[in-house]
Amino acid sequence: MQNDIMNKTLYNIGLGFEVALLLCLFPMPYGYYMLIRFVAMILFACMAYSFYNAEHKVLCVVAVALALLFQPIIKIPLGRVMWNVVDVIVAIGLIGLWLKNRK
Repeated sequence: MQNDIMNKTLYNIGLGFEVALLLCLFPMPYGYYMLIRFVAMILFACMAYSFYNAEHKVLCVVAVALALLFQPIIKIPLGRVMWNVVDVIVAIGLIGLWLKNRK
């Protein structure tokens, strides 16, 4: 029961976060991008834990990889265009995950 509530909350937060990711396509202050990276790291780490408990191994690995990609400590220099592509792909993935698990 508690795990279901956690999953539903994560999916809803992920759906809202998708909007924040798409805002990264526009020129924003540097602090906004850092905030997005920090929030993404926490969100994807929580999702990885949730997927691990639900025994969704592939989704767990993807969430861990995304948490590592977005972590703000050791920045991965992909360039603006590549980060925009990543943001759009992750946003589409979060929407798809939300639609798949909506009941």
